[in-house]
Formats: sequence, C-alpha cells, structure tokens
Amino acid sequence: MKSATATSPGYLERVSEPSSKLYPDYLAYKSGKIDQAELVRRLPHIAMIGDSLSKNFYISSPASILWRARTERQRDWFLDTDPSPQSVYSLYERLDQVTPLVVTEYSTSGALVTPSRTTEQFSRHLARTHNLPGQITRLTRAKGFPDVILLWIGHNNTDWVKGLSETERKKPAKRLRQIAQQFGTDYAAGLRVLLDHAEAQNHRVAIVVFGLADFKTFFEARKKAAAFHAGDPVLYPYYDATCRYFEALKPENQEGTIQLGLMLNDELKKVVVRQNRILKRDSNVRLEYSDAFSTIDLSDLRGLHRMDAWHPSILGHDFLAYKAFKAIGPSLDFVGVNRRSQLSVDDQSDWHKTLENTFRIRETAEKLRRQNGR
Repeated sequence: MKSATATSPGYLERVSEPSSKLYPDYLAYKSGKIDQAELVRRLPHIAMIGDSLSKNFYISSPASILWRARTERQRDWFLDTDPSPQSVYSLYERLDQVTPLVVTEYSTSGALVTPSRTTEQFSRHLARTHNLPGQITRLTRAKGFPDVILLWIGHNNTDWVKGLSETERKKPAKRLRQIAQQFGTDYAAGLRVLLDHAEAQNHRVAIVVFGLADFKTFFEARKKAAAFHAGDPVLYPYYDATCRYFEALKPENQEGTIQLGLMLNDELKKVVVRQNRILKRDSNVRLEYSDAFSTIDLSDLRGLHRMDAWHPSILGHDFLAYKAFKAIGPSLDFVGVNRRSQLSVDDQSDWHKTLENTFRIRETAEKLRRQNGR
C-alpha cells in the first residue's frame, strides 16, 4: 500500500494572512523565489508509523480482510478528512484547526517490529504489509523529512503462542523474555535509523514513541463481547475468528499476553532512555516515550469494533485521536507549532460527558438502522 497523504485545504489562503507564521514563506512564493511545491514542503509535516490499530481495519471474511488491508486508507484516528459527524474526528482534523499542515500515514495492517532484513511470507506481501523497517525506509526516502513522527507499533509482536508446544504454553516465561528482548533490539535499531536521519536535518524534529495498548482492560471488554456473542452469534460475528488468527487472544493465553504487553512497554521505555543519552544536549531532535495509549481504560466495549471486538470502533478512533492530540503538545511546541488546545487538562471530565453523549446518539442511530433493515 502506498502511503496516504493529506494537505490542509485552503492552506494558501491561510498562510497569506500576515498573522501566519508562514507568511514570510508566502511572500517568497508570491515573489517567485519559491514555487508552490516548496511552499507546501514548508508546512508542518506529521508522519505516522504503525499497525492495524492505526488503520480503519477489522477482522471479517478472508477476502474482505485482504481487500481492506491492501486498499483501505484514512478513516482512522490519525488520518480522516471526512467532516461529517458520523466519521472519525482525527488527529489531522484537530491539528488542522491549529495550523495548515501535511500528514502522511505509513501504517499498515499486520505490521511487526522485526530485524531490518526479514524474509516476508507471501501472504504478507499480498496484503501489502510493511513492517517497522519497511515503513522507516519509505519515510526516509520521501521528499522532505517530517517535523513530527509518531510511532505506535508492536501489537502484533504479542502473538507469543505461535509455534509453542502445549507444555511451553503453560510455562511461557522463557519465551516471553526472548520475545521482549528481541523486540527491544529490533525497535532500537529502527529508531536509530530514524534518529540518524532526523539529526541530519536543518530543522527541528520531534519523535514520539507510544506504548502499546493496555491488554488487561482490553480483555475485560473482550470478555463482555464473548458473552454477547455466545448469546447471539450475530453480535461480534468474527469474535471466534480473531482467536484463530491471533491465538494470544484466547482466554487461556491472556495472562501471558498481558504480561508480554507490559514487558514490551518496558523495553520501549528503555530504548527511549538509552537513545536520549546519545542525543546531544543541543540536538535538533526531541525523543519522547508516551503512555497516552497504554493507560487508556479499554474495558468499555463500545470502544471496540462491532465486527471483531478487537480493533477500534469509530468512537475508539475518536478517543485515540483525542489522547494523541493532548500527548504531542510538547513535541508541537518543540518544532514551533503553537497549539491552541481544544481541550485543557481540566476539561477531561467534560470530554467524558461528550463521549457519553456521542455513544448515546450513535447507539440510537444504530437501533434505527437495524429496525429499518439497513
């Protein structure tokens, strides 16, 4: 899959305002000193590296999965341009309220954190999956290096059950340690490539490493979905399929998955700490680990997709976008984007009230849709 890019509509008019930080660039464009392509390159650029949790993806029929993995773009928490109330209010849309910008999504479904040289299975080629090294390569080869890079990848590395005997599954401690250590090594190698390229730029670059989602509360929601599915197979129809595709989701394997998720987040924190020690004090690069996603309480089933109870629903995407917007404030400040926060820290309770109202509105709309047979 090619990377998906969106540029703020009406950016030219916005930068033509004397109050705009980019007004000098606009004057250079009007005088013919730079062309329009160069003007666009001078807009703030945000890039996303990730897996299916940052895509409009969910488990369905095999053909549908393949088609969605190969073709689906946007309509997720990072990049959605649809202004309708029924769509995701994405990070891109939130940032567009602050400044005209360009965002690029490199995330692909099924992406893993792997060594730089890994032979991919044919099925992954067919799905156009790019692992962490592949996404980084595509980003570094693009014209213009981003100002802010977000990474939320590694969830697929938690499928620890694959290839283990029954005895090993019951005592997985050794296997979990091996996965976590390899994960840390591979992530550090990929991050180092990004940092080397970032340090070579003549502008400031902020990189945010997000911790993986909280599996403990996620499995609480999955337990609710399992009960609904058992009572009526029409509800969460692909719940059983998720356990076949990803055995780490099975109830008997969940404790190991929870433990591994915590171990991988510990590795991410260590990687960021070590790499920050290498960065020069006056570096043009800011590197941060964020727990914005790993501390989200996922026990509310409404945040998960109604098809598989695994990937985010529209409401789930909404909340991820909200959390990301708040989390990257310091990074935006670092690269010179003055964020006019839509919600202050004190507005957290109001946000939850708004979210609850949104839940009710959409639940009502869904009931009406079912009653009308559509």
